[in-house]
Amino acid sequence: MLWSLIKIVVFVGVIAVVAWGAGFLLESSGGMQLTVMGTEFSLGPLETVLAVVALMFTVWVLLKLFSLLVALWKFLNGDETALSRYFDRNRERKGFEALSEGLMALASGEGRVAMAKAAKADKYLNKPELTNLLTAQAAELAGDRRKAEETYRKLVENEQTRFVGVRGIMKQKLADGDTETGLELAKKAFALKPKHEETGDVLLQLQAAKEDWSGARQTLSAKLKNGHLPRDVHKRRDAVLALSEAKDVIADGNSIEAREAAIEANRLSPDLIPAAVMAAQSYIEQSKPRYATRVLKKAWEAQPHPDLAAAFAAIEPDETPPKRIKRFVALTRSKSDHAESRMVLSELHIANEDFPEARRALGDLVETDPTARSVTLMAAIERGEGASDTVVKGWLARALSVSRGPQWICDNCHHIHADWKPICENCKSFDTLAWKSPPLSEVAMPGGVQMLPLIVGAIEDSSGADAPEAVDGTVVIEDAEILSEDTPDTVGEELEKAAK
Repeated sequence: MLWSLIKIVVFVGVIAVVAWGAGFLLESSGGMQLTVMGTEFSLGPLETVLAVVALMFTVWVLLKLFSLLVALWKFLNGDETALSRYFDRNRERKGFEALSEGLMALASGEGRVAMAKAAKADKYLNKPELTNLLTAQAAELAGDRRKAEETYRKLVENEQTRFVGVRGIMKQKLADGDTETGLELAKKAFALKPKHEETGDVLLQLQAAKEDWSGARQTLSAKLKNGHLPRDVHKRRDAVLALSEAKDVIADGNSIEAREAAIEANRLSPDLIPAAVMAAQSYIEQSKPRYATRVLKKAWEAQPHPDLAAAFAAIEPDETPPKRIKRFVALTRSKSDHAESRMVLSELHIANEDFPEARRALGDLVETDPTARSVTLMAAIERGEGASDTVVKGWLARALSVSRGPQWICDNCHHIHADWKPICENCKSFDTLAWKSPPLSEVAMPGGVQMLPLIVGAIEDSSGADAPEAVDGTVVIEDAEILSEDTPDTVGEELEKAAK
């Protein structure tokens, strides 16, 4: 309200001043005389002021017309002007609209539509780093691999988009199964952008599959430096690579280098079972049993394993069974309740022919966590204590229906491996093998294991012998050869022991 009042007062004041000035000029004498081509013009004071104002306005209009003509000439000549900038903004608006529509089509899975929008955006925009990228991805989605590779090669030519182009061609080569070219492109892409996590993972996997352990360790160190790996994971994987490198050195026959590589692998990850075994073997070859014992004990504390027990036995290969039992007690003390510790001690007591102590060492393992190995050990104990063939064979038959125990299983695809490997044989994942028990699966026949007594009984009846008996809910098979054909190797070995 106050501001409106002030504007009204100012407006009235300006009008009053103009009116006063006009009146003053009308009452004033004199003026201006102007002669043009012999014609004389006499102007009063007010007319003179109006003529000056008109002249100034005319000059201003002429200057604007001249500027317009100059701008038009520059526009026609291709120079940048306000008019050209207007048309450029219009083209950019259309180009970005086409680009956004192409991105939406790409996200919706409409490859052909995205390619058309990318072509339109390329027509309006002078930004090949954007339009070529959209074209390449749209071509891949539409299944036009030739167009995609052609566009990726254009991206390689631009320094700003070189990484994107190399990575795109790399993924195409890997999809085609060309791992050799894919590995070289992965190295180049990783060199262009070492902080790109996915490229580092691809390069590491390809180097491990190619058994380039040295290059893989360098890539792993770069991933740690860039913060893409926790330090503990890096140490574990570096140990896996060092162990694989040590195995290659052993294959080449360089014993000294192999020892150093095995010891380094164990130092990086003391809980890595194959590394501990190899390091212990290297110490044994150097006549350093105390170092081997320390390595194996530390690994046993982390994860008891049969290979560790075998390496521990190799420290003193010629010792008597009582001495071996005494020495192994020191190994198994840290994990005395573990199934592996109990089975190892039970096997040692069986070798010492102390079957009651073997039974006590095994404990209730056959009831709480039965495996083919523990059940077969119980059969050997029963045989050693003089049990009948019916009881022994009953335990052996039970080995068919229980778990085979821990094995090397891939955490990614659950594929079972006979031996530890740095790369899964099935899914090619790196460092995914773990020592654990697979899911229990029954015998693949109608009715599962429950059908086994009927089938074996039919075989026995046809041969004229008696049908199988059942002892403590366990099927008794009269012919051990039938069992050994479908039984794991470890069970077959125990069968031979039990038979003796």
